[in-house]
Amino acid sequence: MTSGLPEMRASDAERERVAEVLRDAVAEGRLDMEEFDQRLDAVYEARTHGELEPLVRDLPAPGAGGPAGPDATLAPSPGAPGTRVSWRDRIGGTATSRGAFAFWGGFGRQGTWTVGRTFTAFALMGGGEIDLREARFEDRDTVIRCFAIMGGMAVTVPPGLDVNVKGFGFMGGFGDRTEKSSQPSEPVAPDSPRVTVTGFALMGGVGVERKITRAEKQRLKEARKQEKLAKKARADRKELD
Repeated sequence: MTSGLPEMRASDAERERVAEVLRDAVAEGRLDMEEFDQRLDAVYEARTHGELEPLVRDLPAPGAGGPAGPDATLAPSPGAPGTRVSWRDRIGGTATSRGAFAFWGGFGRQGTWTVGRTFTAFALMGGGEIDLREARFEDRDTVIRCFAIMGGMAVTVPPGLDVNVKGFGFMGGFGDRTEKSSQPSEPVAPDSPRVTVTGFALMGGVGVERKITRAEKQRLKEARKQEKLAKKARADRKELD
């Protein structure tokens, strides 16, 4: 979708993307409830790109410094479906960790850290957590090798990250938990790093799961609350009319 074709018909997905920008804006205090209500009404009444673009022209895209618009590229980020972010900004730099080990204990790699292009994790009668939701990547192609013996590991990744799981389990399990989920999966972002999770689990398990961060959950919860309030206000006004 390009802003050079304002007469082009807007799709339901494009209207929803613009509505998401407005929800972010009211949650961040950029819009008050009255203006949010007015713009949200206009979004769902819009028929063309030209009608959508003015509604978010003065608002930044979430996770980016530039203006938002219905033609903005959606690349899910550290945490949230539909959040606009450049994965390229998270690729490059010196690795802060290339491996982890746990014996009768545990290890954790969470928050902001830089994953080595090859990361090896080993757990013997212990456990570990590898959280990539806010991580940077030394290289676009990253291999995470997980070896669990009578132990377990959890690999948590954000929506939109390109992940390929190739490990195997013997008297245990090794797999992508999202494949069994009934929820629709988020499309892989075109500029996402490529992460391969491989290794094996012996009488233990390694699981890969997609989740958004707690902060993002809270932000989305607040945005939904604000939208419900706006809908209630619209309904009350219609009754008065």
